[in-house]
Amino acid sequence: MKPKPNFCGNVQRREFMHTVGGGFPALALSGMLAKDGFFNSAQAASTSSVGFENPLAERPAMLPAKAKNVIFLFMYGGPSHIDTFDYKPSMYGMDGKTIDVKTFGRGGKKNQGRIVEPKWKFKQYGECGKYVSDLFPHVGTCVDDISFIHSMQADSPIHGSALLMMNSGSLISGKPSLGSWLNYGLGSGNENLPGYVVMLDQSGGPISGAKNWTSGFMPASYQGTVFRSKGDPILNLKHTDGMAETEQRMLIDSLNHLNAGHMSPRYDNTNLAARIASYELAYKMQSTAPEAIDLDAEDEGTKSLYGLDDSKTEDFGRKCLMARRLAERGVRYIQVYSGGAHNDHNWDAHGDLEHNHNLHAGATDKPIAGLLKDLKRRGMLDETLVVWGGEFGRQPTAEYAKGTGRDHNSYGFTMWMAGGGVKGGTSIGQTDELGAAAVENRYHVKNLHATILQLMGLAPNHLSFFYGGLDHRLVGVEGADPISEVMA
Repeated sequence: MKPKPNFCGNVQRREFMHTVGGGFPALALSGMLAKDGFFNSAQAASTSSVGFENPLAERPAMLPAKAKNVIFLFMYGGPSHIDTFDYKPSMYGMDGKTIDVKTFGRGGKKNQGRIVEPKWKFKQYGECGKYVSDLFPHVGTCVDDISFIHSMQADSPIHGSALLMMNSGSLISGKPSLGSWLNYGLGSGNENLPGYVVMLDQSGGPISGAKNWTSGFMPASYQGTVFRSKGDPILNLKHTDGMAETEQRMLIDSLNHLNAGHMSPRYDNTNLAARIASYELAYKMQSTAPEAIDLDAEDEGTKSLYGLDDSKTEDFGRKCLMARRLAERGVRYIQVYSGGAHNDHNWDAHGDLEHNHNLHAGATDKPIAGLLKDLKRRGMLDETLVVWGGEFGRQPTAEYAKGTGRDHNSYGFTMWMAGGGVKGGTSIGQTDELGAAAVENRYHVKNLHATILQLMGLAPNHLSFFYGGLDHRLVGVEGADPISEVMA
């Protein structure tokens, strides 16, 4: 007897629900959800009369926006919160004492450890009286514009997966990063520059490399573009003999043939549109990008504010000044890395904590404060959201039998935000008396992402991208709430 055909075949449940009855159930559901305001803003790229529209074209926000741009200052390697912004006075005098404390880092799980007391003194700054370590005296002068989140938590104490989590909201590679989501939801404010720019440390990039600024399953137009702070800002940008224009015209012809029904259906006009827009952007950037990073136009006072007159701060200072110029020109998301490669080339202080943090804080403190002050005096801080932090923090105990190095700590660490709708002069949440774990108002990385999206005018639990039978979100299918205490 001939077996009955299995009409379900390899069709997944979500695909079946999407297509059953010619899709009319989904159509009806969409109509009901729209009436309830579920779809605050159409997030799909529309098509124009010639068959495509720039995927980075500026789009209206889903919610009232407080910020227009984000500058993420990424301290790669994991700065120690208890040596920077999370003051623990009870730890002074405990150096070398072995105590019971649960930790989990690259060395595995431990129940005991040798205390390494904070190696720098703290003092109060600003009207809010915030305690800041001697590592960051310049940032200390800006605390009234900063909201410190002392109770951050992440899912992994390992660099690679923790970086992916902080950048894309997932431990698994291949997901769109934060900058991609912002450009997908809002577009870019400048048609001649990328909407998403990444500037790496002079020592190199972070572990996992481009996975940290990928657009994942979104069109490539939304991925990060790596800028250099000196010389040509983008490698391999120049095209000879009008190549960029020629290739762009070829793609447009291909898209027109597709619309006329002369090409195979396997060609997707959305991807072609993205490729056309990419070529068009590259063509425009040949003249626009060099001007954007030309710091000769800045006066000497501004250069000094960022530390460009000191070899110790000059490299990170250039990147921070470039970040301000890019934000000024409408670039939606700019990420600046402090630290690259491995070991003491970044904040990963496993051996000599004092050497490591003196080096990296010394290179970044003045430029960061310069960026905040420059944005404020130009009237840009109110609409530019500045985020500071690494992929996790560090433990209160020593990693080895000797030395001052600390292992990774994802149980509790500090990040801060300034500008762009943030309530300055505030400290949110807290870790225990040793800084080993968050104990009050714990917030996950997804809560941080939700906060950034909402301040930028995007509904974190509604912004989605349909792929593989699932509506993906930066904050995950389970969703996440913004950190309300941060927002003014």
